[in-house]
Amino acid sequence: MAIYDPKSLKADEFINHEEILETLQYAEENKNNVELIDAILEKARPRWENGILHCKGLTHREASVLLACDIPEKVEAMYKLAEDIKLQFYGNRIVIFAPLYLSNYCINGCLYCPYHAKNKTIPRKKLTQEEVRAEVIALQDMGHKRLAIEAGEHPTENPIEYILECINTIYSIKHKNGAIRRVNVNIAATTVENYKKLHDAGIGTYILFQETYHRKGYEELHPTGPKSDYAYHTEAMDRAMEGGIDDVGLGVLFGLDKYRYEFAGLLMHAEHLEAVHGVGPHTISVPRVKPADDIDPTEFDNSLTDEMFEKIIACIRIAVPYTGMIISTRESEEVRKKALAMGISQISGGSRTSVGGYTEEERPHDTEQFDVSDQRTLDEVIGWLIELGYIPSFCTACYREGRTGDRFMSLCKSGQIQNCCHPNALMTLGEYLTDYASADTKEKGMKLIEKELMNIPKEKVREIARENLKEIYNSNRRDFRF
Repeated sequence: MAIYDPKSLKADEFINHEEILETLQYAEENKNNVELIDAILEKARPRWENGILHCKGLTHREASVLLACDIPEKVEAMYKLAEDIKLQFYGNRIVIFAPLYLSNYCINGCLYCPYHAKNKTIPRKKLTQEEVRAEVIALQDMGHKRLAIEAGEHPTENPIEYILECINTIYSIKHKNGAIRRVNVNIAATTVENYKKLHDAGIGTYILFQETYHRKGYEELHPTGPKSDYAYHTEAMDRAMEGGIDDVGLGVLFGLDKYRYEFAGLLMHAEHLEAVHGVGPHTISVPRVKPADDIDPTEFDNSLTDEMFEKIIACIRIAVPYTGMIISTRESEEVRKKALAMGISQISGGSRTSVGGYTEEERPHDTEQFDVSDQRTLDEVIGWLIELGYIPSFCTACYREGRTGDRFMSLCKSGQIQNCCHPNALMTLGEYLTDYASADTKEKGMKLIEKELMNIPKEKVREIARENLKEIYNSNRRDFRF
């Protein structure tokens, strides 16, 4: 029997089945223990000490108690705390990105994904470099600056050389005032050597969803293909960090296995990264199983209500306060609105989950990886965020200034976000409003910028940001950053 050890590099030891079962039992036994729940909430509360913002977060056991608790006033206290933590560390900024699907060729047999090798109904497609260029220009013309590239796992159709060539193409395209400034990568688990190549290509975050941490369930859901190797997949983030990538993104596909098990496993993975590498995940994503070609989510008996989904988001935010949290267009406008208040800091906008979808006038469905619930345009999403009082941010400054990994976390923990990320967000919003926004969105956005400039604590920073915004509005100068 494997022994639980967060510092181990073996999957069955840092994601330990027996430890998760004991955690779930402990949570069930203490879900009505008001004294313990109050102590956990108090531990997680952010505090300023000597000019530094401290937030201890929670262990997977402590967070699992909160998730199990169903006392209404305590659940409300969790939601309030999650919102407070999010505002302390990320303010009212919401980072914007879009997925770019390069290829749906795949040799895996994943039961929940329409790209699985046995699916003969989905058209297979792989973008040429000219098609990548066309997709990127379409995304730039929408206003995007940050992409997450996606591809199925296929040794001949999608080798690492193809992924690297696509990254190079994406970064090379400067169209009008547009440019993609950060390329995050969501591709299959690979070798340290290949992670070094991705690092050298200048990627932002390497993202890999675990799908499920339950080994038996994982092996049943991945019957064939290289992804069926649970240990190799689960240990991928350690290889990525060994390859020099210090921004990594975790995620599970909620609805495949029991959500409390996945929740505990996800936080154990975050604890493992912190214990071994000194820095936890840069992001955590919370996708849910959705309908897709040849996939019926009702086949999975672990579906999640919206209410429990929101509670999971809040508990993750409380447990890992410094980590960015992502929600995609899988979710509806209503769910995304609630999730923003619970701790989400990044959302996609105007997304198309098909290969080559951005150059099509009508949204294509034949090569989609999953149904898109929020089908609004990017401009509609930006206008909506502004109306809700959020600052849509296209900022990529930390990545390009070398503030990644523990350096970003230090900035976050020191409370300097308001003097750095806040003005950067306003300047990138100014770019969007000047170059791409509809008249209505532009009017609302300009008012928001004027209001939010006053929330920059340092007067010198505030004045520089104001002058830079004037340059953005009145010239073609772009990409100012602190």
